[in-house]
Amino acid sequence: MNPAQTAITTPQPQPIFLKNYLPPAFLVQQVHLNFLLDSTQTRVISRLELERNPASTQANLPLELDGQNLKIINLQLNGQCLTEADYQLTEQQLILPQVPDSFVLEIEVEIDPLNNTALEGLYQSSGNFCTQCEAEGFRRITFYPDRPDILSKFTTRIEADKSRFPVLLSNGNLIAQGDLDNGKHFAEWQDPFPKPAYLFALVAGNLHAVKDSFTTCSGRQVALELWVEEQNLHKCEHALRSLKAAMQWDEENYGREYDLDIYMIVAVDDFNMGAMENKGLNVFNSACVLAEPKSETDAAFNRVESVVAHEYFHNWSGNRVTCRDWFQLSLKEGFTVLRDQQFSADMNSAAVERIQQVSMLRTAQFAEDAGPTAHPVRPESYIEINNFYTLTIYEKGAEVVRMLSELLGKETFRKGADLYFARFDGQAVTVDDFVACMAEVSGLDLSQFMLWYSQAGTPEVAASGVYNPTEKTYTLTLKQRTPATPGQPVKQPLLIPIKMGLVGAAGVNIPMEVNGEFWSTERVVQLKEAEQSFTFHHLEAEPVPSLLRGFSAPVKLSFDYSREQLAFLMTNDSDGFNRWDAGQRLALLAIQSLVAQQQAGETLELDPALTSAYEKLLKAPVSDPAILAEMLLLPSEAYLAEQYEQVDIDAIHQASEFARTSLAKALYAEFLRLYQDHHSSADWSPEASAVAARRLKNVCLTWLVATEKPEALQLAEQQFKQANNMTDQLAALTCLAHAKDASVGKEALEAFVKQWSQDALVMDSWFSVQASRPYPDALDKVKTLQAHSAFSMKNPNKVRALISAFVNQNRVNFHAKDASGYQFLADKVIELNQLNPQIASRLVIPLTRFKRMDKVRQNLMKIELERIKQEKLSADLFEVIEKALQ
Repeated sequence: MNPAQTAITTPQPQPIFLKNYLPPAFLVQQVHLNFLLDSTQTRVISRLELERNPASTQANLPLELDGQNLKIINLQLNGQCLTEADYQLTEQQLILPQVPDSFVLEIEVEIDPLNNTALEGLYQSSGNFCTQCEAEGFRRITFYPDRPDILSKFTTRIEADKSRFPVLLSNGNLIAQGDLDNGKHFAEWQDPFPKPAYLFALVAGNLHAVKDSFTTCSGRQVALELWVEEQNLHKCEHALRSLKAAMQWDEENYGREYDLDIYMIVAVDDFNMGAMENKGLNVFNSACVLAEPKSETDAAFNRVESVVAHEYFHNWSGNRVTCRDWFQLSLKEGFTVLRDQQFSADMNSAAVERIQQVSMLRTAQFAEDAGPTAHPVRPESYIEINNFYTLTIYEKGAEVVRMLSELLGKETFRKGADLYFARFDGQAVTVDDFVACMAEVSGLDLSQFMLWYSQAGTPEVAASGVYNPTEKTYTLTLKQRTPATPGQPVKQPLLIPIKMGLVGAAGVNIPMEVNGEFWSTERVVQLKEAEQSFTFHHLEAEPVPSLLRGFSAPVKLSFDYSREQLAFLMTNDSDGFNRWDAGQRLALLAIQSLVAQQQAGETLELDPALTSAYEKLLKAPVSDPAILAEMLLLPSEAYLAEQYEQVDIDAIHQASEFARTSLAKALYAEFLRLYQDHHSSADWSPEASAVAARRLKNVCLTWLVATEKPEALQLAEQQFKQANNMTDQLAALTCLAHAKDASVGKEALEAFVKQWSQDALVMDSWFSVQASRPYPDALDKVKTLQAHSAFSMKNPNKVRALISAFVNQNRVNFHAKDASGYQFLADKVIELNQLNPQIASRLVIPLTRFKRMDKVRQNLMKIELERIKQEKLSADLFEVIEKALQ
């Protein structure tokens, strides 16, 4: 056999359709892997025990194994060597036309981890070997039927140089280890639970562990190990504490106990995603697991807690019960995101957690729904599955499961989850299976609810209310529609749970009576038709409706609130989320008025109702600093853009800046007082009260420096120099670096990089602060920073910190009318297309949303998309560009 046999070139990437799903032709009962690790010539020897699938609908099919960038060394079928005449090799597959019904296939291949810049399969990060196999990375390791509905038991042997790679890890339990000749050693791991190949993991390197243990509810002792590079050992305590909290929470709230004897986490610097739930051996982006007060912010601590919990919860919702095919991706991700959100709500302020979740959903996911790459929570087709690791799958998917919880109630939803885990343990299933369990325990007909999984787009609910003083009734009318999206011009009415209450003049919830049925002061109403009305009786005065409490459904809700009603809800609504939302709506009205003034060439004048509302917030006793901090933030420019069919980037930015500076100047004294009241020189504390105080203080600092007053800038300088934690230091640095006069932040930026140049994660923040500077000099600075020694296009975190931060957080400068931002992004996408297609396809998204821009910008953005299209594109980028230009 010729090891260098040339593969047959495959045609242009073609879509895969859900409707064409077929059970696998073959099953893999056992997998034995042997890795002979080498930076550029790793040998992978696999032994697969295969048999024809009795559930397959087609007989006598050939064996088709997926594989990419693999050099074949040897192939044996039942111990007999195969020649080139016995198989076919393409760029994507190894095909054996004739195989028996049951057999053993041994495959030896060679791969190059060092030059695997795509970071899929086996690659090297900071000299250590690690893997990323979801969704289809395992095919870069060896030839295999790489699909999630083939579950097999894995045994993995790893051999490597002991001095360079003293730690050898894989899934499951360690069953053997020892020394070999020539300074090498080995470790053998066995996973007793069948799993799909996407959950396989391997890590080898010079790593150090922080260890702990957890006793499960049945009394089993589980070893906990967090593996990091030596310089990061002091950053592990928070992640381990979060892991133990998540393990206990999952037992108490979902009855899920961990099943192996050991649970390991490894932190790596080069990673396309946040983290990966590989069975028993989670591989994490270091940004999502390492944290200590001096170098990470409170937000980073919160992110670590959430991501650690998310990957742990996957042990059941994703590993023990996995998805049949990648169209069902939200089955595991949506459910698990909801679980980590519930956990975070219990660990922190539930209202603040919900506010932050919805803020991101309304800006980023709603924009995704309105763009050319819009897709349902369960897509109908894809070309490259990596493109569907989206906010729609994760965040909207979580909202869909949350709606089930709202409809069923907490206890019944838990029964449905228990049934789901019990019925499908060890299986690969579908969204339908999950919802069927919920329908079975509740007795509800959820057939209409399934439309949430199949219809793309963000539903719009228009609400209106009429009070009849003679009849003492209030009639609430709800109308729903979902805008057309690519491939789905016509939409059907959805089942939408609207949690609501009625607030009386005294500022308290009013008991509700509908058609003789007495409701409590809060109720989930089910909107099922295109239009429905609900009439409430025995109301002595007109109430103010509090709608979509807790954001009970991922919809755009409109109601013609007066400014007085919004100000009333800001201070009186019993629902923390809706108090915040009322403030956002009031600010939105004020800024939209400024946008209209700007477009008409009029002198800008801020609505005094907004100033008055903010003044009341600032002067009222502070009962909850965390919620107050959120309520003091104006709607983002990204959220403002979502309110318009055609986005006027410049008018939105100028209106936002005018509102910000006007409020800051008018209420300077109150912001200063609140800042001083919550400023403390005490040692950093992780307590919720201390976190909330820091958050409120730094929000106030941002308002103060918006005035550009010298004393405010001096306050920021003082905080920067005296800060004993990264939350305060980075907040002050951002204020200084974002001052209109670029020289104001120069000294602080230099001091910061001098202090933190050896910490890669902190340097990411330094890059982002400069990339998001809201002035025209930002792009030149970004270009200069690409040459910095701490930056690398091969590291996804660096790309996100510098390039993505400029593109997504600096909207006014990215969309500069000279097209410089568009040209810059296109250049970077073309470069990344060769290095890391996943990152390239995600980075290009802002360019694809050109249709909502003005005509000039539309043409400029399309020019850059067409330029990218001329390249030899990866499947990842090809799919996104094609959809954008259709």
